[in-house]
Amino acid sequence: MPKLLLASNNPGKIQEMHALLQDVSVEIVTPADLGIEMEVKETGHTYAENAVQKAVALARESGLLSLGDDSGLEVEALGGAPGLYSHRFSPNPGATDADRRAYLLEQLQGHPQPWRAKFHCTLALATPKGEIHLSEGECLGEIIPEDRGQNGFGYDPIFLITEMGQTMAELSMEEKNQVSHRARAVRAAIPVLLDLL
Repeated sequence: MPKLLLASNNPGKIQEMHALLQDVSVEIVTPADLGIEMEVKETGHTYAENAVQKAVALARESGLLSLGDDSGLEVEALGGAPGLYSHRFSPNPGATDADRRAYLLEQLQGHPQPWRAKFHCTLALATPKGEIHLSEGECLGEIIPEDRGQNGFGYDPIFLITEMGQTMAELSMEEKNQVSHRARAVRAAIPVLLDLL
């Protein structure tokens, strides 16, 4: 079976990607599985640039088709922040997901609710020869002032999908993989992935 290298060691992302690609005949591997220890710095000015940096670096290093992603939360009241800096949003370098959520809610104090927001994901598929294919997905919702739900990671517990009345963290993996930004980007990428395999 052909291998697809996920350009991530984030356990939440890896679990989601396994579920999203379960119907594709491909063996998903991670840098850790291959003993690759490389930190790809996200220096791009767009999600696409960051996703491409990760995918290209790991495709070159491994000789495998690689899938990089960059995603972020964009909050209307904060002018689209934290966006590209979602993972590095807290001023505390050792911040946990809970710290980042608390910091985001601090920034929203004084802004009238609802705090409309969206999750965005850009995926980059890179071949070892340097071919690059991009896909994107978005999920609309709003930020709520308290954590709800035990599933998911990152900002999921405070991201309410308005039409479902549930946060991303209250959804089962199956439900999340119908509506999430990453699910939409993966669905758009699957035809290209099948061609490349």
